[in-house]
Amino acid sequence: MKVLAITGYKPFELGLFDKKHPGIVYIKKAIKNKLLALLDDGLEWVIISGQLGVELWAAEVTLDLQMVHPELKLAVITPFLDQEEKWNESNKELYEFILSQADYTNSITNKKYENPTQFRLKNTFFIDKSDGLLIVYDDENEGSPKFIYNQAKRESEQSAYELMVINGYDLQVIAEEEQFNGNDF
Repeated sequence: MKVLAITGYKPFELGLFDKKHPGIVYIKKAIKNKLLALLDDGLEWVIISGQLGVELWAAEVTLDLQMVHPELKLAVITPFLDQEEKWNESNKELYEFILSQADYTNSITNKKYENPTQFRLKNTFFIDKSDGLLIVYDDENEGSPKFIYNQAKRESEQSAYELMVINGYDLQVIAEEEQFNGNDF
């Protein structure tokens, strides 16, 4: 796998309204564990659309990993221009920092938001341009990631496309391991 798309829930879908919530640490740890395993197998690119939550957390993990794995690259390919224009200042600052550190940035439609079709185009683009999808998602709590999850699942059933899911159980295991190891955040 050379190119991995990463997505998942937005913070409000997880009930995470505080940027210091320990759940974020567990999500980042789960993503890091997957990326480290994939790096050993030749992973070169992580692509995200830059949405709040799992995607920006994955970008932070990717940037941290670049310190030890400079061969790993980050691409932020937004579904439309100025997706952050209605975000609060704190979220905009993080987003702009991620964009400034990314190895590649672009927009799929090169226009501002017009309709949900732009999200469908983004999903199709990400699946077409990646070898796999890592998604923080749980069937029992669908939310916004369900559309790309369902599309990636169909693709994985018809081809060698790899769908990797981090679900609530996986995060619980990481939380318990961290607490057992005395890393209680």
